[in-house]
Parts: sequence; C-alpha cells; structure tokens
Amino acid sequence: MPTLLGIDSGLTVTKAVIFDIDGTPLAAARRRVTQFIPKARHIERDMDELWSATADAIREAISLSGRPASDIEGIAATAHGDGIYLLDHAQQPLGRAILSLDSRAGAIVDRWTQSDVADLAIELTGQIPHVSAPSALLAWIREMEPERYKRIGHFCSCKDWLRFCLTGIIGTDRTEASTSFTNVKTQNYSEDALQLFGLQDLVHALPPASRSDQIVGRVTREAAQLTGLAEGTPVVAGLHDVTASALGAGGYAKGVVAVIAGTYSINETLSSEPRVDRRWFCRNGIAPGIWNSMSISPASTANYDWFLATLCAAERTNGEVRGNSIHALLAPEIDAAFERPSTALFHPYLFGSPYGAAASAGFFGLGGWHDRGDMLRAVLEGIAFNHRIHVDALRDGFAFDQARLAGGVSRNPAVVQMFADVLGMPVTVTETDEAAAWGAALCAGSGAGIFADPQSDPRDTASIAKTCRPDAARSADYEKRYQVFRDIADAMISLWPRIAALAPEQSAN
Repeated sequence: MPTLLGIDSGLTVTKAVIFDIDGTPLAAARRRVTQFIPKARHIERDMDELWSATADAIREAISLSGRPASDIEGIAATAHGDGIYLLDHAQQPLGRAILSLDSRAGAIVDRWTQSDVADLAIELTGQIPHVSAPSALLAWIREMEPERYKRIGHFCSCKDWLRFCLTGIIGTDRTEASTSFTNVKTQNYSEDALQLFGLQDLVHALPPASRSDQIVGRVTREAAQLTGLAEGTPVVAGLHDVTASALGAGGYAKGVVAVIAGTYSINETLSSEPRVDRRWFCRNGIAPGIWNSMSISPASTANYDWFLATLCAAERTNGEVRGNSIHALLAPEIDAAFERPSTALFHPYLFGSPYGAAASAGFFGLGGWHDRGDMLRAVLEGIAFNHRIHVDALRDGFAFDQARLAGGVSRNPAVVQMFADVLGMPVTVTETDEAAAWGAALCAGSGAGIFADPQSDPRDTASIAKTCRPDAARSADYEKRYQVFRDIADAMISLWPRIAALAPEQSAN
C-alpha cells in the first residue's frame, strides 16, 4: 500500500510523519534539536545534529507505521524558513546554522532601512529585508566573519539541508528561493538583488530552484542506512513551512487568510498578481503566476512556550512523567481566566515584533490578585492581538472573509474562539495534527504521480473542519482590549530603545 513521508523541522523539534495516501497519519516521531544561544540575539543549531535527529525520527516513524519503507512512494521536507544554513566548497557544514529567531543583523537592517536600500528592495524583491532574512545574515557574516564568508560554497534553508542529506543534491524550491533574491515580477533569481545587498560575489552560491513537487533526487545508500528508508526513494523539492502549513490546513487559497500560530506569527493569502507593501512580504507561491503575501513577525506561540518552560517547569516535568500534556494540565487555569474580567495585557515580543528589533515583551495591568491563569490568558490574547496587526494589514490589500487557523494552540477550542472574536471573522480549524508535514506530503504525492497537483487534497476537508464564528459581545470587548494593547505599544516605541540601552551588551547586534 503506498505511503508518503512528510518531514517537518521546526526551530526546536524535527519530526517525520508517515501518511496513507488518503491523508491519514499512520505514525509520527519527533526529536528535540538543541538551540544554542552563545550571546544575546544569536540563535543557532548544529547542522549535523539536526540531520542525525531527523534520521532517527524517520527510522522510528517507519517502525511505528507498521508498513515497510518500500511502501513510501515519495518524500518531501518542510522546515522553518529564513535563517541561513551554510556549506563550504567541499559541501560540508560551515559552522552552525543561524535560525530565523536570530536578530544579530539588526544594525544592518536598520542601516538599510535608513538608506534607499529598503525602498529598492521592496520594488525589486517584493519585501523589505528583515533581521533573519538570508540577505541580512549573509551581509552580517561578510562584515563580522569575513574568513567564513570567503569559504561559502552554497547557502540554503533548513529543509534544503535535509534534502541534501537525503539525496546529496543541493537545491531549493520556488517558495524558499523568494526569501531574498528573486525578482518579484519574474519570480526568478535576480543578480541585481545580490548586488543591492553587496552580495554579488555569492552568485555561485545560489541553490538551483525547482517546483515544490518536482522530483529532485533519490535517497542515497548512506541516507538509507541511517534512516531505514529504501535506497532510491524519490525526493521532491519541498517547500517553506508557512506555505506547507497553509496547504495542509486547507488554507492555501484565494479569499482566505491562513493564520499559522507557531513560533512566528504567520498570516498569508494568495493572489494572481504581485502586490507589494512594507507591511507584508510578497513571495512566490507553489506554482508560477501565484504570489503568497505574508505578514509576519517572530511573535507568536514561542512566547507561550517560553512561559511554560520558564514558569511551569514543575508541571511540565510531572505531566510528562504521568503521561499528561502540559497544555491539558493548564487548560482549566486558562479556561477559568477567560471567564473573568482582567486588566492583564501582554506584548509577545520576546524574540521580535512588528515594531522593530528594539521592542521587548512585557506585562501591563497586573495586580496582586491576578494568578498564573490570568497571565497565561494575557499571553494567548497578546499572541492573537499580534496576529490581528498582520491580518489587518493584509485586509488593506486583499479580499478575504474567512481565516484558517493552524498551529498547536488551534487544538484548544477556547483559543480558536478567541481568534474568531479578536479577528472578527469566522475561523476554521481542520482536524490535522500535522498540517505542515501533510502539506509537504501533498507535494511528495504530486511528484510521485499520486495526486494531480499539491492542491489535490484527497481528504473530505469539510467533514474534518470546525468553524468558530465571532460573538458580537466578545468581539466588542476584545476591540477595547486590542486598542489599549496597540496604544501601549505605540507609547513604548520611544521607550523600548531606552530599555535596551540598560544592557547594551545584550542589545548590540
């Protein structure tokens, strides 16, 4: 019986999911990958560790599926976008990968923003460069690590590194290629873009770009031995994880905004023509002639995860020992907090924000009568409010009247209802625990000839979808809270840099 393998590598966890061709997940395995933070704003990972962890997850998923590896008809990887994974001229890792939560290049981006580079970039590439864009990180390496810069043979994304480990072939796909160096109109690489950022000597390092569902290689003997895969299994190019999540959740369509509440606040919609604006990135869709406009910031559930890791460590440990999810353990506290009035507000800017690199996270309105549940509610509301900033921006340029929500928090019905009330539109959740991995698997199935194209989802998505509609009274209350949230942020714009200056060694880029 044919199966498909979708690999989904995030910023902390890498996973492998085996799917039946009807979309049923047969088995999933995951491994945590170490995050290194050698200094403030530097967030990295070891590339070899990532591959070893992913190979272990693939082997376990195959074992758990009860199906032989030879049943796998196609493989595709998706992973966190942006950041940078470097190979030297011998195709070996060139130091640690730099993750998309990294903000070391903030000073370079500020310099570009204050010059004409930003205006030229948005006109040419469809986006203003940001701190974790390949353009900014490569420029930082050029300035701060010139010897490393000279040794760059290729640069790629996270999923492209995994593809290389599987096949021995360097390359990327159209969605990932458009993170910095493509012409927004032609959707192809532009040497002018490299020139704009002072990176013209890296034209040789651009990875060839293919369609996301194009077979670009086959599993090598070495990779087969490590993973348990069958040697020669087709591997397709794969795609950027925000696109994969929208595809897997049924939100990759015109007239819909896909809201991905993951480490990043991802909000995206499709169009048949490029539309550029400083508030969103206009990047390549899966197929030529389709553009995916995404308004994003590194300010979503990474804040919730930080809260759990920092302030709920005992519950997490005890829960895992007893076989319970930390989310299930805390759900009663959160639900109770949603039922009572609260003045607590939280700006979810631990790792970045729509307000620039100087912004930082903070609670406002806390009183001695508030408990941890109130703080958790404020964190979740802050995440939803930040998504609304981005959704409202997209509403100014595109027509949509419904949202598709994906991400771990979408499993909580109360949170889904909150998003509907905050956004003021129906929010649909598809019962897909592994949306990004399934989006990758759809590309693998298309490449293998099982599906007509990546959007030919074999599932009856209507039957596995649940829609929450906004409640007028709650939406009105959230509107008041949201306006206070925005007013506080506006007032903090002049204060955040002063706060950062209190610890200059941590705020330096």
